[in-house]
Amino acid sequence: MFTEVDVMHEWGLMQEIIRIVSEEAYQNGMEEVTRIEVIVGEWSNVLPDALEIAFGCIRGELSGGPISKQTDLIVKSEPALARCRVCGCTFKPDYRLAFCPGCERPEADLISGETFRVDAFEGREINEN
Repeated sequence: MFTEVDVMHEWGLMQEIIRIVSEEAYQNGMEEVTRIEVIVGEWSNVLPDALEIAFGCIRGELSGGPISKQTDLIVKSEPALARCRVCGCTFKPDYRLAFCPGCERPEADLISGETFRVDAFEGREINEN
C-alpha cells in the first residue's frame, strides 16, 4: 500500500501532466483528450499505481477542459538497464552502482530506467465529426 507522501508526490506529478497535456491539446486544436500515455522508468522514483490513483481522483474533479472522466491513462514501464564502459556488456543492474556480470567491474552507466515523461496523447479535434 502507499503512504500519504507517495500519493501526494504522484498527485503533484499528475497535476503537471494534466496541465502540460491540456496546453498542448489546445495548441493543436484538440477539444478532447481521450488517451494519455506516460513512460515510468523502474528507477524514476515514481510509483505507477499511485500515479494511476492520483489520475483517477483528479480526472473525476475536472470540468470544462480537454481532459475528462472519459480520458484514459496508459502507464508504460521502462526497465532499468546498464552498459559496462569497459567490456560493453548490457545488463539489468540490481543497484545504481552495479558490478558488470561480464568483467565484474563497477564501471557501468545506467542507459534506461530513469525516464518519466508523457510519451503521447490522443484526442478529438475541434469540429471533428
